[in-house]
Amino acid sequence: MPLLIPALGGALIVAGIIGVIVGLTPRSPAVSAPRISRRSPLAAWWRRLTKRTKVLLGVGLVAGIVAWLVTGWAIAIVLGPLAVAGLPALLSAPGTDEQIAKLEGLEEWTRGLASVLTVGVGLEEAIRATLRSAPEAIRPEATALVARLRARMGTEAALRAFADDLDDTTGDMVAAFLILGARKRGQGLADVLTSLAESVSSDVRARRAIEADRAKPRTTARWVTIITIAVLGYLLIFTGEYVAPYGTALGQLLLTLLLSIYVLLLWWMRQMAKGERLPRFLGLSGLAGTESRTATGAGAR
Repeated sequence: MPLLIPALGGALIVAGIIGVIVGLTPRSPAVSAPRISRRSPLAAWWRRLTKRTKVLLGVGLVAGIVAWLVTGWAIAIVLGPLAVAGLPALLSAPGTDEQIAKLEGLEEWTRGLASVLTVGVGLEEAIRATLRSAPEAIRPEATALVARLRARMGTEAALRAFADDLDDTTGDMVAAFLILGARKRGQGLADVLTSLAESVSSDVRARRAIEADRAKPRTTARWVTIITIAVLGYLLIFTGEYVAPYGTALGQLLLTLLLSIYVLLLWWMRQMAKGERLPRFLGLSGLAGTESRTATGAGAR
């Protein structure tokens, strides 16, 4: 019982730090239809977790309970799930590989579209023809684009929505050239798209080189963390006297503080290695703003 109070205090400290990290992490707003839910916030939070995260939390809880029974450290019940579920997220890549794969698929799709346009078909028909050969990385976006065109949505609006689906500056550039081609309906769009595919290929190579450099500090931090955990485990099992002070109430609070500082440093390193995305310049929001300004100008006249 004397160790339960510092364990709860340490849990509150860790939960507060996690709350600060989650609050400072930017995320795109999710647009959904409002609905009334009587579920508790804890149940809603649990439903939002992925299956992998739930499994990791369960494994961490079991490991924490086992550590508590072996060492008598009550704080292990809280630190176990947080460590097992949180450390992989902090030490993994920030999801840039998926975006690079989309750009590679966009390059391939642009080349295919250019080759279809050389036959002399229209832009809309060429887009529909490239759906079957669309790369897997951008197949959902290409399918949505074709579906919008088949639903008689305007070509420019459909391409702006396509750019929103890709959510990348390079995707905006490809969509912008297609919008210009849809407006002008002139010759030479196939040659322009071929040159554009070369530009996208160069962009992909540059991004891969940047991500390779960013992966180096993550790899270093990953090995430092593994070695630190291994050393602490060895000291705890074979030389219990060395870590005996952490078994006291003050020691567990100090251990929680040190681990929290280490987690904050990992999060800081992850934010520094993530880099900032280039601002986008195209999308349905831009179209809505243009139409709004046009309507305002017409009303003023």
